[in-house]
Amino acid sequence: MSSQYEDISSTVLRQMKEGGFNFAQIHPIEFYAVFPDEARARRAAGQFRGESLSAQVHERDDGAWNLELSKVMYATYGGIDEFEQDFEAVIAPLGGEIEGWGVKQERQLA
Repeated sequence: MSSQYEDISSTVLRQMKEGGFNFAQIHPIEFYAVFPDEARARRAAGQFRGESLSAQVHERDDGAWNLELSKVMYATYGGIDEFEQDFEAVIAPLGGEIEGWGVKQERQLA
């Protein structure tokens, strides 16, 4: 894993903390990758079947294919980093590239 992803993850997690994100609860964390074709995106999605995962594959406007993988987990640096490494180990041999991760955060009303 590149230090670029580590820096981005640290920054995002810090911003989540500053925004009042509830780290004590599990959340669906979305991981994103892009592939040159549908077959490879679907093959990668099939590698992550399980209780806590869901995968969506859809075509982009530029003809590439997105894989959006949702894993229910705690939003921790270690957990996200570990899963990103597993994700990259599956998608890279299929010609895919990681495009990051995200989590929906409920806005706090003032």
